[in-house]
Amino acid sequence: MSYAEPIGPQAILDLKKRYLIPCVYHFYKDPPQIVRGQGAHVFDSSGRRYLDLYAGVSVHALGHCHPELTDAICRQVKTLQHTSTIYLTEPIVLLAAALAQVLPAGISKTFFCASGTEANEGAALLATLYTGRSSFLALENGLHGRTKLGMSLTGLQMWRTDPNPVAGIAFVPAPHCRRCPFSKSYGSCAMACVEAVDAAVRATSGGPPAAMFVEPVQGNGGIMVPPPEYFPRLREVLDRHGVLLVADEVQTGFGRTGRLFAMDHWNVRPDIVTGGKALGGGTPIGFFSTSDRIASSYTRPGASTFGGNPVTAAAGLKFLEVLCRDGLVERSARLGAMLKERLAKSAERFKAVFEIRGMGLMIGVEIVAGDAQASAAAADRALEAMKDAGYLLGKTGPGRNVLTFMPPLIVGEPDLLGAVDAFEKILGTL
Repeated sequence: MSYAEPIGPQAILDLKKRYLIPCVYHFYKDPPQIVRGQGAHVFDSSGRRYLDLYAGVSVHALGHCHPELTDAICRQVKTLQHTSTIYLTEPIVLLAAALAQVLPAGISKTFFCASGTEANEGAALLATLYTGRSSFLALENGLHGRTKLGMSLTGLQMWRTDPNPVAGIAFVPAPHCRRCPFSKSYGSCAMACVEAVDAAVRATSGGPPAAMFVEPVQGNGGIMVPPPEYFPRLREVLDRHGVLLVADEVQTGFGRTGRLFAMDHWNVRPDIVTGGKALGGGTPIGFFSTSDRIASSYTRPGASTFGGNPVTAAAGLKFLEVLCRDGLVERSARLGAMLKERLAKSAERFKAVFEIRGMGLMIGVEIVAGDAQASAAAADRALEAMKDAGYLLGKTGPGRNVLTFMPPLIVGEPDLLGAVDAFEKILGTL
């Protein structure tokens, strides 16, 4: 079979149905075949251009096919593609050193793997080794992976498809002040969401858990941002019980929220940071990083066939160089504030918009149009209409009714404003 010419969406759908496991789903009733990317745009098999407002789910921070990143990958591919961690290579240690310069202070030891899911699995293992405990806490509506343990740590029901999840994992309500799970009002709630964590730790059979997994801003949970007091208070509770704090920064890391890492917004240092996505510039990467003290508990032999391989490490090094050199973290904060303000004005005009939330270039628009089913259907119609208008949004949330703006950090301001103009026209039809 020749792929010199695009085979087209229908042929892909036919092959997908025949050869892929059915869980591999896709957006859109009428999906395009994406064949090329350049900067903040992608192109389909008919030559149509779309503004990519999802960035490969927070991966393409530098945009598609960034020339410096592409050159770095190609140079490495032509030199040394792969060896595994059982041999000495230079890129992996250079990337670890560069990563230590941008991670929170005191987080300096890293293990590289091939995905965010694998990073969270590794963080769970590390927490178990360090504490000698085996249970965990996590937030409702969080997402931490698709593997057996990663899915068991996931509190978002759509992605929690395992009928027999791993035991020893307890969930606590995620903070959402607009829809407080405790029916309280912000300012007079006494941070009931944090008190619930304290109660859950005390109730854990067999002693405190090893760690609590959190996404600083829940991505697939609907771009949920906690109140400013949440993480500082949570840190105090976990420290009191000797429970490690694992920050899953797979989506939020590397400038996505307007800071290098989202936890920086609250000046809270996690015990373990997990990440990936943007760091690899489109090549598969994951990592978990921690302090010298915690890292010292993981001494028995370990390796990763693909983690930190020369190609992904070269990509990561160039990515960090460009990210910092070009001021893209600060740019994300500036453009994100502009986008959020512009969308907030739209929310005042359209009843279908329940809430605008997010940080930096990680913004969610919750659509409400009746009951949960009607709201999800309205979000789907808006998603499809935006695609037809040349804009690719994300879709998240427990009810699948949150439309997501997560463009490359290099996106142009006129492009963003054009997307909001198109979005407003579509909101008017809902």
